[in-house]
Amino acid sequence: MSTLSIFSGNVPAQAQAQEQQHGHRPLPAVLGTDLEVPVKGGKLVRYANLDYAASAPCLEPVSAAVNAALPAYSSVHRGAGYASQLTTQRYEQARHTVRAFVGARPDDAVIFTRNTTDSTNLLARCLPQNATVVVFDTEHHASLLPWADVVRLAPPAFPGEAVRAADEALREIDGPKLLVVTAASNVTGELWPIAALAHIAHRNGARILVDAAQLVPHRRLNLTALDLDYVAFSGHKLYAPFGAGVLVGRRDWLSAGEPYLKGGGAVRAVADEIEWHEDAEPRHEAGTPNVLGAVAIAAACDALSATGWTELVREEERLIARLRAGLASVEGVHELSLWGPEHPRVGIVSFVVDGYTAREVAEALSGEYGIGVRDGKFCAHPFVRHLLGTSDGGCEDPTASAVRASIGLGTTEEHVDRLVEALRELLSR
Repeated sequence: MSTLSIFSGNVPAQAQAQEQQHGHRPLPAVLGTDLEVPVKGGKLVRYANLDYAASAPCLEPVSAAVNAALPAYSSVHRGAGYASQLTTQRYEQARHTVRAFVGARPDDAVIFTRNTTDSTNLLARCLPQNATVVVFDTEHHASLLPWADVVRLAPPAFPGEAVRAADEALREIDGPKLLVVTAASNVTGELWPIAALAHIAHRNGARILVDAAQLVPHRRLNLTALDLDYVAFSGHKLYAPFGAGVLVGRRDWLSAGEPYLKGGGAVRAVADEIEWHEDAEPRHEAGTPNVLGAVAIAAACDALSATGWTELVREEERLIARLRAGLASVEGVHELSLWGPEHPRVGIVSFVVDGYTAREVAEALSGEYGIGVRDGKFCAHPFVRHLLGTSDGGCEDPTASAVRASIGLGTTEEHVDRLVEALRELLSR
């Protein structure tokens, strides 16, 4: 198994053989590639979107699927009318599509939520009594904050230390336990050893939740092959920005947990006593669900799966290598990394620039060059402070932040080169 397989769950050799045999379709197009934005001096330039890790633009097939669903849009599950029946069929088909996309087990629950944060909070409400969560300080706040009883681990110096630290922490805990870890860092893009961490969790009688928000737009994920218990991700990272997310995983905790929302659809009967649905999906999808969000996510899953992942990964790795090499060539630009420059990663890079705050860099790139990047702590305050070697505890210190550039479908060599040359010009002033 290759390095990428160990860290992300891909099976590249098998996938490449299948794609060579059957061919692959062109990579799907995104909306907004012709967007022009104003820059200093009043002229318009073509926008260079290098902020995919925050929210990816909409895929054209996703937009088409949503537009196709709109004329017959109706509420789902309890309507006898044709529009309601058709919309229900689309909604439930979206669930099957997501299940196949992440390689879930046949009996896994697939619950539509608002986003990854919503998914982790839902699972937090369903943990067995006295459950303990183990999480690294490198995580996004969505994975750090929802838990009542939590053990937080320091950033590991290398992947093997992450496995060892998780093993030691889980070994000391009695009762139900859950290990929470990202598949790909939203700060550095580095891939985490989720296969090894899943093995360690299960060896210690624990379960594992993987935040796959930054992985699934870039790499194939197979929940069954990796033996993961739960996976969460967001549509707006997956080229489906219609306000939906997903939690996929083992049904027992979810079916036994207190309903996340209490209302219509979550109940079987309301009388003197309330009888909640035993099935995890209706139990945690009270009210009228975001049908269009679910349709959008399913369309994105279909579009990415249909291309075959080999070409997508090859193109992304070519562009991110070009970007990182360009940044390294600019004196005064410093890339942030937990495990070193050679560690496998998706198309995300964070950096700092000598003499400038992150906000100053981001504003100059936007206002003068038409480039969109992200600046700040990326909802991962402890991790960014660790990478920068600062002890700042709040959001107000402008020197304790970084700039993040992230790529995806729609990124071009010109976007990458424009960013590098813009930074070179800023530092030459």
